[in-house]
This record gives sequence, structure tokens and C-alpha cells, in this order.
Amino acid sequence: MPGRGLRARVDLAPAANEVRPVVVKLGGSVVRSPELSAWLDAIAASPLPMIVVPGGGTLANEVRACQSELGFGDRSAHRMALLAMDQLAWAVAGLRPGFAVGATETELNEALEQRSIAVWAPYALIAELSDIEASWRLTSDSLALWLAARIGAARCYLIKSIIRPKASRLSAAQLALDGIVDAAFPGTLKDTGVRTVLLGRGEQEAFAASLVMTGKKPESCGAEID
Repeated sequence: MPGRGLRARVDLAPAANEVRPVVVKLGGSVVRSPELSAWLDAIAASPLPMIVVPGGGTLANEVRACQSELGFGDRSAHRMALLAMDQLAWAVAGLRPGFAVGATETELNEALEQRSIAVWAPYALIAELSDIEASWRLTSDSLALWLAARIGAARCYLIKSIIRPKASRLSAAQLALDGIVDAAFPGTLKDTGVRTVLLGRGEQEAFAASLVMTGKKPESCGAEID
């Protein structure tokens, strides 16, 4: 998907006295893992407004393979990968009551206003944006950050099928080199300035605790990315 870092408008950010939503990027591999149910339970129990961004997973991988075999261009592959995310958005939303797919900011906001968990299907919002380069340097990780900045989210969680990070802080640049996040992610993180946390396997309870509003600083979980 797109290449260079993304710059998102924040004119849709909540007012100072409003509870800011949280964006959760649910890795495509997580969607196909035994831990999916536990993650969805933790997300469903959140007292905070929540927007889930499913990755493209094996559907996006099939686009890569198909592009390699047939030779169509990156613009077509970009759109097909966005449609893969759309399909997994519908799959995730269909697994729990109270989850609602939204393609645009209006639809996402309507879902949150109805106290649903919003699940983003990005094609309608992203496909026609001319400032997003269509290449595989940028995937759903960076798109989740883009959305988080655009809606004024309090933070963005990246949930992946990896061994839970031991360090409390991790370098975005190193994560990109290790293939944990996409190549455009470090620049997108710098541009958006969204507080971002990486979570691995078995961290559902810590994640749920971090979302509880107690009037105090949220519980920490995962590893902050900078």
C-alpha cells in the first residue's frame, strides 16, 4: 500500500472536554489466530470509544502473490489491499454484537455515538487520496496511525502475533527494519505524533486494564513506540 509518510488533518478531533477515542490496529495474523476471541472480548469491554483497524492479513498477501504472478501495477494492488482490509473489517464486525463497520469519518462517528465498537473499512476514505503513494512500503499499520491522527485519538495500539515485547520502549525505525511495522511507519509516527503502543501475544488483560478510566494515569501495557 502507499509509500511516503502520511499527514492527517485533525479538524475532526474531539473538543477538550470530550472523551477521545482509541484506535486499535488488529493485525491480520491476529484475526486468524486462537487469540482473536480474547482480544475481541477485551475490546468489547472497553469503557472508551474504540475504533478497530483490521489488517489485510492473508488476503493482502494473496494480492502480493497475484501482483507478482500477473504483473499489474502498484495502484491496482493498493486498491486491492484496501479491499482486503474492508473484507476483514466485515469479518471482525460479524463476530460480536455491538461491532459496526464504518467506511467514512461520518459512519465511524455514528457508530461511536451509538456506543458501538467501530470497525474501519478504509477503501472509501483512502483509495482516491492522491497524496498517498500506492506501494507496499505502507500498510495497515501506518493507515491506523493516519486515522488516529485524523480523528484526534488519544492513542493507537498495534496488536500483533509476536512474543510480547520485553522493553518498555521500542524504536519505530528498528521495528521497521525487523519487519514488525511497515517501512513508512517511522515517518508516519513522527508526522502524526500519536502515542502508539505495541502489544504481543497474551497481553489482553494488561490491554483491558490500560483502558479503564479511573481519574488516574492509565495503566501501562506493551511497549511504547518512538
